[in-house]
This record gives sequence, structure tokens and C-alpha cells, in this order.
Amino acid sequence: MAPKRVSLAEAGPVKKPSHSAPTRVRVSVRLRPYMSRDDEGKEGLCVRGTGNQSLEILNWRNTMETMSYQFDAFYGERSSQQEVYTGSVKPVLSHLLSGQNASVFAYGPTGAGKTHTMLGGAEEPGVIPRAVRDVFQMVREQSSLPASQDWEHSVSMSYLEIYNEKVLDLLEPRDLDLPIREDKDKNILIPGLTQRAIGSFSEFESHFLPASQNRTVASTKLNTRSSRSHTVLVIRVVKSQRSHPFRQLTGKLYLIDLAGSEDNRRTGNQGIRLKESGAINSSLFVLSKVVDSLNQGLARVPYRDSKLTRLLQDSLGGSAHSVMITNIAPEQKYYFDTLTALNFAAKSKQVVNKPFTRETLQAAALKRQREESAQSENAPKKRAKESHDRPAQMTDVSPTARSPPVEVCDPSVLERLLTLEKLMMGTPEKDRLNLLRTVQESRQEIKKLKEKQKELEEQALAAQSLLAESRKAAAPSLPSASSPSDETLFMNHKHPSLLRKTSTAKPKKQQAIVSPLLVLPVQPLTHAIVSCKAEQTKMKSHVPEGKENWENWETRLDSSVLQKSRDRILSLLNTGSLKELKGLQRIGDKKAKLIIGWREINGAFTQVEDLGNIEGISAKLLTSFLKVNILSAITH
Repeated sequence: MAPKRVSLAEAGPVKKPSHSAPTRVRVSVRLRPYMSRDDEGKEGLCVRGTGNQSLEILNWRNTMETMSYQFDAFYGERSSQQEVYTGSVKPVLSHLLSGQNASVFAYGPTGAGKTHTMLGGAEEPGVIPRAVRDVFQMVREQSSLPASQDWEHSVSMSYLEIYNEKVLDLLEPRDLDLPIREDKDKNILIPGLTQRAIGSFSEFESHFLPASQNRTVASTKLNTRSSRSHTVLVIRVVKSQRSHPFRQLTGKLYLIDLAGSEDNRRTGNQGIRLKESGAINSSLFVLSKVVDSLNQGLARVPYRDSKLTRLLQDSLGGSAHSVMITNIAPEQKYYFDTLTALNFAAKSKQVVNKPFTRETLQAAALKRQREESAQSENAPKKRAKESHDRPAQMTDVSPTARSPPVEVCDPSVLERLLTLEKLMMGTPEKDRLNLLRTVQESRQEIKKLKEKQKELEEQALAAQSLLAESRKAAAPSLPSASSPSDETLFMNHKHPSLLRKTSTAKPKKQQAIVSPLLVLPVQPLTHAIVSCKAEQTKMKSHVPEGKENWENWETRLDSSVLQKSRDRILSLLNTGSLKELKGLQRIGDKKAKLIIGWREINGAFTQVEDLGNIEGISAKLLTSFLKVNILSAITH
């Protein structure tokens, strides 16, 4: 079967998720059997179980004391794969058929038995083969129920590894680092990851076993087949309804085998092995930071600091039912690795997830295709009849009303037209009419604005012509030789809307008038200079200078407008949120927080000038703040 790619979008619109009760991460601890070859100094055991849910480890500060830990389950040296699976993993699988996610991951130091727990062997299969086999069994049992006759089930798989902070596809190996994305519903997606449909456990094995050989492993001093990457197997179960309302429930099972933390002094890693070890330890360190942030209730959880934590975002603090199996070793040489793993497990069991049912509605186009395939001969006549019976206002804007006949259309054009028609027909009649009415009103408003703009432009041109005529009539006594100077002198006589805004500095006087005025009689020269200065003063008053640079700006404003603006600013200071305060001019994030803190301690501001009592707001800044905010409020 040809592989298909994971889509970034669901099949249809998303319904409001059905949330279930919050659940915390269930943590189990499995103790690997004692191995004498790993106990070179014959120091004995450093950890032992004290019950089905408890264990104790030696206190390294005082070997005469022990430290006790309590977990959801403890599996000793003689525990079997079946006991681990039945006690910790199997209870969460039932949530898949309800459209919820589940996650199982193995954690622990290198050589502690994580891969054995997840994969197992031919005689003792691990969590992964047992879980997949049970998923198919649950699907078969539910499909046979009378209540499920209207539903169909499909199962698919994806398999990847995180090697040196690169996400690699194991089903179709290629040297391509796949991106990790998040949709609007906080679901983690990997575009380009191969997804294969599977119908039985044997079909799953035919894909999974060859893909497992693609995982990166190497030999170290502690483990002859040490995992050099984190692997994630995703089993996707989709439950689709065959009849109306065509509901679709999607559940995902994440089976994760984490690479173990390594002490390079004992593993003897060098070169590329050392680089791999650094990437593994770095991602596990970020994983510990994520758990600490969740337990402390911090606003920012560093999921994005590592590819591993980005993928585990749904498992830790997300929407999945999560199980963590912590694998530890009993030998003294693994003491600090075991102690670190137990401390991490103790923190992880405090993390709370919020599972919800992921339900979608299949696209309307898929339903219509089924109907059209059964009635393909009558469909063109039916569409022609529907378009003929529509109201006149609908046919004016309908895309099919202006399209050529169906018989002469190009197949691709016909397909697009039919899709658009389905979209229009799928919209309620009332909403469709409201939409058309809104479009018509918008067009009329745009037409009125264009007419108004044309009228204003004509008035501006008439005013410019009148101003030019008045200039010619105002200076009849100047000789014709001065006309070039007059043209240069009065070159700024344009309509104010066409003038470019000048800076606050005084305009530089033009020197073009010097040489012509030296040959003129005294009386006309004086008259010309007086006229020039008077005209420059007049034009300067019409230039729309920036309001922020007015001098004595308060005296130029109406007292009622000024008081209204001050009251609005005072109201914002007393009741505004952080975002609203940051919307004020001259107020950034830091000053907005200072204002809120001062308000909580000293109560409401009685006047705007009380801002000067806050540390960091000087009198100069307060004056500037009032000016720009009041003038900005008046302008807008």
C-alpha cells in the first residue's frame, strides 16, 4: 500500500471539544534484575522495593539511612512484561475509541532496560506489540456491536526518531529534518511524516520491524546496543460515522522510547558518540525543566527548547492520558543515575493533564460526492432547476448565473463552479441575503466617498486659481523685469493640501530675490519686502504643523475638550488593564506595570498629575505624556 502524508488540516470543521476530568501523569517504576557483571566491586544493591507502590534507596549522605519513594506502581526484578503492561498501560487504551489521546513513554538511564520494556523479544513481547495488538482487538469488538453498525474504523501508523535534534522518518528513511508544527487547537503535527494505513497486527509488523532496523544504535562500555536517539511510534485510530451528522472521532496513541542519560566518563564516548550523548543529555535536561515549570505553575513552559519536549507537549501538561515507566538499575555503579531518575519520576507524577475528545465533522463536499455518484445522471438537471428557481437578487451575484452552459464548460472550470455553488447552497438563506445586502451597502458607500472626493478636488483647484488671480492683481506696480523674481518669491502659493509638511525649524529665506531688488526703486522695494514678509507670515499660519510641537498648546484648546481628554486619560489610569495602559503614548510595558502596582498600593489616581509620584516618571516626562495623549485623542 502506498504511503500517504500527514495532513495539516482535519477533514472538516471542528466541534467544541468535550473535556473530561483532569488527570495526572501516572508514574510506574520498574527495577531491572541484578547483574553481577555490572557490580565490579561486589558492593551489592543500592535500591529495593518495599511494596507494590513503594521502594527505598540508600542515602548517599549517610549510608545507614534510606530514602523512600511512593509511586502508582512498582515492579520488582521478577516482574514480567505482562504484569507491567496490564497494570500500567492497558487501562489508558480504551480512551482511543472515545477520540482522546494516550501516551506511554519509558524513561531512565542507559542500560536500565527501557528498550526491553517497550519492545521486548519474541517470547516476552513488550509494551508496543501488546498495545497495538489490543488496539486491533478493541476495534474488532466495538465494530461487532449493534450500536456501532453506523460507524467505520481505520487505523494508521507513523514512526520517527529524534537524532541529534533532528526529526527523521523511520518508515521512509531520508536525510531530511522534518518540522514540528502546532495547529489552532494545540495539536502537535509533523508535516511530511509518512503515515501508513494498517488493517491487522501482521500488517503492522511488516512495516514496524524493518523501520526499527533504521533506528540509530551503537555500542558503548555500558551497553552493546545503546539507543542513540529517541523514538516515537504514533498509532492513529479514526472512528467515522457513515450517516448524518457524519461525526469523526480521532484518538492517537504515542509510544515513546527515550534514549538514556549518559555519564561520558563511564561510557567512554568519543567523537560522534560524544556528540550524540550531548544531544541526548541536553534534551533530557530540557524535559526536566518542563516538568519543573509545570509543577511551579510558570506562565512559560520551555516546550520549544527541544524537539523532544515539543513532541511530548501533549503528554506533559497537555490533553493526553499519560503513563511514564521509569526504568532503574540496582547496582551501586548506577546509584546516582538511579537517584536522578527517581527524583524526576517523583516530580512527573505531580503534572496534571486535561484530556478532551477530539471530534470533527466530515467535509460537506465528501457527503455530496457520495450523493452525486449515485445520481450522476440527474445532477446537471437538478442544478439547472435550482439556479432557475432562485430569487432575482441571488442570480445577480451567483457565480453560476454568469457562467456558460454546463455542457460547454471545461471539466476543471465546471468542478470549480460546482464547488462554489455548493458553498453558496450550504449557507443559510438569511445569512446569504444579509451578506448580499452588506456588499451592496459597501458599494454605495464607496461610490458616495468617490463623489465627495471629486467635489473636494474641484473646490481645491478653484481656490488655487482664485488665489493666483489675486496675486497678479495685488502687485500691478512691479516692473516686468521682476516677474522672474515674483515667480520665485511666490512659488509656495499652492493649496495647503498640496504643501509638504515642514520641520519645526524656521524656513530658510530664499536668496533668489536679492539681485533683482537691487535695481528697483526704493519705494517698490520696500513695498515688495513688506508684502513678502506679510505673505510668508500668512502662509506659515496655514501650514499644518505637527500638533505635538505647538507652544502654549493648552491655551489653544477649548477648555471642555481639554478637560474631557484629561478625564479619559485619568479613567484609563484607574481602570485600564496592562494592554490598555501600554496603548497610551510614552507608556511602555515597564511603566504600565509600575502604574498598576502604584494603583494597587495607593488606590485610584485623583488627578493625572499623580503620575509624577511614581518612580521613574519625571516632571518632563509627565508634561510630554499629557501633551501627546491629549493631542492624539483630539486628532483621532
